[in-house]
Amino acid sequence: MDEQRLAVTLPGLELKNPIMPASGSFGFGDTKTAASFDLNNLGALVLKTTTPQAKKGNPQPQIAVLKNGILNSVGLTNPGIEQVITNKIPALREKYPDLPLIGSVAGEEIADYVEVAARFSTARQVQAIELNVSCPNIAQGGMQFGSDPQMITRLTQAVKAKTSLPLYVKLTPNVTDIVACAQAAKAGGADGLTMINTVYGMHIDPQTRKPVLGNKMGGWSGPGIKPLAIRMIYQAAHAVNLPIIGVGGITTAQDVIEMYLAGASAVQIGSAQFQDPLACKHIAEQLPAVMDQLNVSSLEELRLEVRKEMKDGR
Repeated sequence: MDEQRLAVTLPGLELKNPIMPASGSFGFGDTKTAASFDLNNLGALVLKTTTPQAKKGNPQPQIAVLKNGILNSVGLTNPGIEQVITNKIPALREKYPDLPLIGSVAGEEIADYVEVAARFSTARQVQAIELNVSCPNIAQGGMQFGSDPQMITRLTQAVKAKTSLPLYVKLTPNVTDIVACAQAAKAGGADGLTMINTVYGMHIDPQTRKPVLGNKMGGWSGPGIKPLAIRMIYQAAHAVNLPIIGVGGITTAQDVIEMYLAGASAVQIGSAQFQDPLACKHIAEQLPAVMDQLNVSSLEELRLEVRKEMKDGR
């Protein structure tokens, strides 16, 4: 694989390719999927979202694999920032000392986000922070913050003031105006955006006559949300001059190129791994051939081309 063609430079991150697993899908590098291949094949690893204290998450079942996508209500299950700093990341670093890491942060109030981000920053174990203001599966914080532009700005400013690490704000699609949310993140000092998180949904099993999730409702992901992700990334890219990590329904290398054409600079992959545990590896391996078919010499040149077209009024 010609890594230079696939190389991506983002604030705080030097990636050999644009592929990273979405937060939660590889845990802290300790899931069965993460153990199934060499993580050095990734551009970066996004860690599971971390909160100040340990969280058990929502009632079981937390995940439902349906015909056309995945519904989940995991609810930010994690061991808390101290365990992540002292045990989880050191174990990961022992195996992968050079793998770029992004720490995902969440909480129930602004002080929680600030605390976790500051600990990540002080420990110097990750290269960037993803601010999860978009999780639909918790009672407080998460999507409640991400659906209010003023709160996005306040939260981003508060975290930015306490960390020297680049900050990527992960936006929710469960809003009426994604542009206002993107602009709010930039106003707060965000270095980039991650978009989109899952769509709030529900499925009822006609046989049992009950919701398939223990929490009744949860985050919907999979190929069906890709058009929504593409539209929102396109709108945000035209509104703010920030790098965007695109996520939502990616299953092929062609999908990666489509994300770039919408305005993304890198991508995250989540639900595809339920069908193919090696989806990240396979998509990264397929990218050069697809780029050849589409006359794309490098992802960096494609990114610059798309940005120029946007500036010229595409």
